[in-house]
Amino acid sequence: MRKVIFLDRDGTINIEKSYLHKWEDFEFEKNAIEGLIELKNLGYEFIVVTNQSGIARGYYTENDLRILNKKMVIELQKHGVTILECYYCPHHPDNGIGHYKAVCECRKPNPGMLLEGIEKYNVDIENSFMVGDKKSDLDAGEKAGLKSILVLSGYGEKTKIEVEGKYLIAKDLLDISKLLKCIK
Repeated sequence: MRKVIFLDRDGTINIEKSYLHKWEDFEFEKNAIEGLIELKNLGYEFIVVTNQSGIARGYYTENDLRILNKKMVIELQKHGVTILECYYCPHHPDNGIGHYKAVCECRKPNPGMLLEGIEKYNVDIENSFMVGDKKSDLDAGEKAGLKSILVLSGYGEKTKIEVEGKYLIAKDLLDISKLLKCIK
């Protein structure tokens, strides 16, 4: 069984920018790459799970998102970090257009993307985590049977008030590697 860290993308791996979909606008969060390298060295693998309501709203296409995610994955590979898969939810229950306006199991806080990854990659849920900057990320992890960790990047500082005492909290991905060294 695999030890996996499920990662939200925007505000966790990269700097939060509204409806990010162009590589030239992509910037890694401070310590994101270093943190992923350290987590890899602790034996973790990675799956990205990201809500992308910009697709539902018609701001960009699924292909735009796939291109950006592929470039992110290639950049991380240059640092020795492999992403097993990038799952995304293109739906929004209220603001979606056409078939993207939907209530679904994949949109966090629902655990659909995580459950799919858990099954496909034979994930050891007892020793795996969900990491994100929003309560919906943490709740999705909990619903999937994972321990969740809030990062204070992105919307994390705002989210901290809502979740303090319920979830583990770390400054960034590098700080998570330090936290998980202590848990082991």
